[in-house]
Amino acid sequence: MIFVLALALLADPPATATPAPPPIERCGYRIVETFPHDATSFTQGLFWDEGHLYEATGQYGQSRVARLDLKTGKALAQTKLPADQFGEGITRWGDQIIGVTWQGGAGNRWSIKDLKRVGTFKYEGEGWGVTMVEGSLVLSDGTTELRFFDPATMKEQRRVTVRFGGRPISMINELETIDGQIWANVWMTDFIVRIDPATGNVVSLVDLTGLKADAGVRGTDSVLNGIAWDAKTKRLFVTGKYWPKLYEITLAGCR
Repeated sequence: MIFVLALALLADPPATATPAPPPIERCGYRIVETFPHDATSFTQGLFWDEGHLYEATGQYGQSRVARLDLKTGKALAQTKLPADQFGEGITRWGDQIIGVTWQGGAGNRWSIKDLKRVGTFKYEGEGWGVTMVEGSLVLSDGTTELRFFDPATMKEQRRVTVRFGGRPISMINELETIDGQIWANVWMTDFIVRIDPATGNVVSLVDLTGLKADAGVRGTDSVLNGIAWDAKTKRLFVTGKYWPKLYEITLAGCR
């Protein structure tokens, strides 16, 4: 499955009678700095806000949302999810953090000030990653589609199919919005795809092969997951599930 998906992402698009999809930029990376990360964290969501990282973790009975100190990786504040919820992605909306869970359609709202829960909501299907794009909350759910919602009411607005060179791709996981594009981990791979939110087309592929080995982790669960963007200083952070390291990286070798 992983090998097949990797081939699909790296392969040239098929020749068709329909208009050719836009060319896809391919990028590598360079490590700028390495920071400690809690190796017990099953990282599901990550974002940067006002000098701190915010992280959501998964696993039943262990899920939490936390404000982290970048230099130490330690939680400065945290709130646990109910034991029957498997935490997934988080994003900031106004003075709230909005988070989704894997199954059961249970969503949570926390105050970004103190991480106290201030509300809940329901949605259909699974929840994997979330991000904000031009006032809409965007949800990935493991399928080939991204769903757009009104964050105030959680009423669905529209959907787009994520396509790489014309091929629909699934397993879209953690999301982050950077300069108008949606960056997404592709579960069980070393790839980040950059998606045009208007069309769903992948416009760039970031290959982070080697980063998991540098983190010193093994096992099928310890995959790349977690993207955070510091818009003020233009810093890009990535990590993975159960990784003892969090990385600031920059793109390199784009072509």
